[in-house]
Amino acid sequence: MTDTDPLVPVLAGLVVDVVWFLDSCEDDEVDPDSAVKMMESVSWVLTRLPQNQRERFLTVLEDLAEAETAPGRREFLETFPFACGLVEEPVDSGRAAEA
Repeated sequence: MTDTDPLVPVLAGLVVDVVWFLDSCEDDEVDPDSAVKMMESVSWVLTRLPQNQRERFLTVLEDLAEAETAPGRREFLETFPFACGLVEEPVDSGRAAEA
């Protein structure tokens, strides 16, 4: 996306990485109830974005996923919008939905 401030992809990536960490950490690293509470908070904030900002965020996530070389992070980036309630259907990782 050419009109995006360079800071936007960095911050979007950090949001995804924080949620990924909370989702995958062990109980002795972060209290499970605290992790869930924080992930729900992130989802709540993201779902309250105005539609144009939400679409911009989703586009940035798509761009990040396409550029990602680590399979695990790429998959998390691709499933993040559905997992956080930003889209109603999971995105097909084969990109068939774009056709």
